Amino acid sequence: MTSYYFEHQKIFLSVDCIIFGFDDNKLKILIGRRQMDPGRGEWSLYGGFVRNTESIDDAANRTLFQLTGMRNVYMRQVGAFGSVDRDPGERVVSVAYYALINVKDYDEKLMLEHGVEWVSVDDIPHLFSDHNDMVKKARKLMQQKMRTEPVGFNLLPDLFTLTQLQRLYEAVNGEEIDKRNFRKRIKDMEYIEKTELVDKINSRRGAALYRFNKKVYNVEPHFKL
Repeated sequence: MTSYYFEHQKIFLSVDCIIFGFDDNKLKILIGRRQMDPGRGEWSLYGGFVRNTESIDDAANRTLFQLTGMRNVYMRQVGAFGSVDRDPGERVVSVAYYALINVKDYDEKLMLEHGVEWVSVDDIPHLFSDHNDMVKKARKLMQQKMRTEPVGFNLLPDLFTLTQLQRLYEAVNGEEIDKRNFRKRIKDMEYIEKTELVDKINSRRGAALYRFNKKVYNVEPHFKL
């Protein structure tokens, strides 16, 4: 194979995944102790280097699958992070992605295998390199996306109560929402369907369970919440 650009410095390219989940009415992310030098033992996002045979999207999907065992997960690119001194080991540029998963769908065995845990976004410790900046930017992008598209349903079980839905939006945005106004807007959204089922585990009175209907949403105008 002919070599080009031999006169230029080589730079490492990596991906980092910010994996969001929703549990106990809190927005959480998966972090673990870094298992390589430099920074071994520091809290960190889960990531890896891009292989010569894959695109950065492929690398992100592979990394996400290695950690969660899940495919077809909602994932979007956050951006590139390339400060000269961001990695004390080598010159490394990282492309960050955020993913939304249902906490209950994540196998605890994989959590133990990779040494990761769910931490509230409000209690994130200092992370390796610029990973805290990645999380902040990812959360802002998610907040913007949730104002126009119902991506938050990726964080919920198939059946949920309106209280769960409200708590989700409050957790993502970091502020309380007026209950009456919230439910009034929900009633105008035909793609949020009320079922005949009732949640008797988390509600004493038995709260009605709802579901998100993708088919109805795809033929309706986009929503704003």
